[in-house]
Amino acid sequence: MSASFERGINAFREVLDAPIASFFSSCVHCGLCAEACLFYTETGDPKYTPIHKLEPLRRTWKQEYTLFGRLGKLVGLSKAVTDEELAEWSELVYDSCTLCGRCSMVCPVGNDIAYMVRKMREGMSAAGHAPEGVIGATKRTVTIGSPMGVKWPAVQAQIKHVQADTGLEIPVDQEGVEYMPLLSSMEIINFPEYLAALARIFKQAGVTWTLSSDAFEATNSGIQIGASDIAREIVSRIVNAAEKLKVKTVISPECGHAFSAIRWEGPNLMGRPFTFEVKHILEVLDELRRQGKLRTRGHKDIPLTFHDPCQIVRRGGVVEQPRNLLNMVATDFREMNDHGVMNWCCGGGGGVSANERAEELRLKAFKRKKSQLEELGVTTMVTACANCRIVLEEGLEHYNMDVEVLGLTELLADYLVEDEESDPVAKAAAESTGA
Repeated sequence: MSASFERGINAFREVLDAPIASFFSSCVHCGLCAEACLFYTETGDPKYTPIHKLEPLRRTWKQEYTLFGRLGKLVGLSKAVTDEELAEWSELVYDSCTLCGRCSMVCPVGNDIAYMVRKMREGMSAAGHAPEGVIGATKRTVTIGSPMGVKWPAVQAQIKHVQADTGLEIPVDQEGVEYMPLLSSMEIINFPEYLAALARIFKQAGVTWTLSSDAFEATNSGIQIGASDIAREIVSRIVNAAEKLKVKTVISPECGHAFSAIRWEGPNLMGRPFTFEVKHILEVLDELRRQGKLRTRGHKDIPLTFHDPCQIVRRGGVVEQPRNLLNMVATDFREMNDHGVMNWCCGGGGGVSANERAEELRLKAFKRKKSQLEELGVTTMVTACANCRIVLEEGLEHYNMDVEVLGLTELLADYLVEDEESDPVAKAAAESTGA
């Protein structure tokens, strides 16, 4: 038995907590989770049934922690998990699962299969069976601070561009402010307009904010690869920076797993509550809307729809906020079939988009999103996750679909009323709301 395989099996034993034991015990093998997984529905291959992806973990649980499983293993009726099996299962755990949680929504006994896959990845990564692309992203996060290798000077360069384009200051390392927004590497490199949108919105709202030079990156590769120690280190950088600057709220950017990592898993990883709140940018924008501090003028008068990012909407509970915000600037907002908490994943979350070997399968899975868009007949799709945005654009290009993908924060910024003194209508609206 190799040392890495032994580490993997030991990790399996460690993650087999009470929830996982109860989930395996209560599974009725109904197969409903298959129809909820786009990797199964778009390929028809039964190996992509979500509960099947957990078979090595299930066997470990049965053989280690159930009476009949121990007896079966003792008399040779149940074979032990092997390193070869873990290598074979790597595709199922990393390539064909985005941790989107749609399978968990349909389970008749309430089993959280996404949680189980997340825990299984702990053993897979310890055994050395994580994909190279995800391993590389994780190493860069640990050594450099970003999965894409983005360093603070690159952020500074974008700050200079934004300040030159908008004439607004991008505050850095300021203490005692209301908000500390985080960024994902994809926003820094691919969508720098997100930072410009924040600057314009916060200027209009009159709130105080700052970036941190010590913790600007929100993406948590530790969650994606399945390494709690790495996930904890990444979260601790953000926590230490936020507490050092004494900010009131840390804002997770338009990035799904970043939100899950810092908002929901962060305090558990740290082993203590935070001294600050964590909110998604859409939650903050919707609060500003309710307070009358986010004011827009005009509308995008074309049919458009919204892609619900899984970790933000289904797993994160940010459901109504994007719709409230979209209705400020859209006159023909059309919901997809299976929208909201039951929307279909883009196919690239959970580290799949960083996994080169999964590309062919991911593009097959994109046929589900393609069908959703064709049913609506729209040519514009808005979303609130930079990773989703890139994956969606790649899928649309692959299938030669003429659909524009926009970020919601940037879309709102395009319709801001920025000069109330020269706009009596906006000034009257602001006064009537008490802003």
